[in-house]
Amino acid sequence: MKLAISGKGGTGKTTIAAGLAIIFSNKGNRVILIDADPDSNLQTTLGYQGTITPLVEFKSLIRERTETDRTGGIVFKLNPKVDDIPERFFARFSDRILLGILGTVRGGGLGCACPENAFLKALLRHLILGRNDVVILDMEAGVEHLGRGTTQGIDWLLIVSEPGIKSIETTVRIHKLGKELGIKKIGVICNKIRSISEENYLKQNLAGFEIIGFIPYCEEVQSAELTGEKFWEKPSQIMESLNTALSRLMEEK
Repeated sequence: MKLAISGKGGTGKTTIAAGLAIIFSNKGNRVILIDADPDSNLQTTLGYQGTITPLVEFKSLIRERTETDRTGGIVFKLNPKVDDIPERFFARFSDRILLGILGTVRGGGLGCACPENAFLKALLRHLILGRNDVVILDMEAGVEHLGRGTTQGIDWLLIVSEPGIKSIETTVRIHKLGKELGIKKIGVICNKIRSISEENYLKQNLAGFEIIGFIPYCEEVQSAELTGEKFWEKPSQIMESLNTALSRLMEEK
């Protein structure tokens, strides 16, 4: 299963990504969890205490793999060796979860034609197309990290939305981008639901979209932010709802 999770900032997509990773790992799967959001906070959400160096900061490694030392950076390899990167450079969050942070390419992100961009895109291609692991990408509010070839391996693009017009506008925009890239399965996870009226509001404003599940607003997540506790270690509605949503994803895969 390969999942890309996107949505407007603040909708809880990082919490959703972390929760799904925990559920997959508890079912015996090895999970590669990627923080591809420039506003990186997946490590904090998971409560990982170690230091994780963003991959884009491994300058000497990128120069070596893209062979820019030999060319002076004018010409570089577009398909560098990356198959060893997760095991060597990702953080081991648990026995079954590897966590990697892409980092931000200065001067234009993954849209720029530079060795860092080539390296990161090659890594994403490898993870999505060349691995049997569960791969979960915590994206920024879009799908700019994904190329047309890479999207063929995505099982689901999940857009996290919450009650509110700005979130809905972002959901519609991401859905359109995903369709243009050829992603076949695009679903919406409605998060932070406090009432039936909010659930109905999203159903009405996202009519025609495939809604995978409704996740209730959970005080456990908010208190975990303050205390540093792990929100998934206690029975909660959010984990139960994510389990239900995951079951639907697996059925429709």
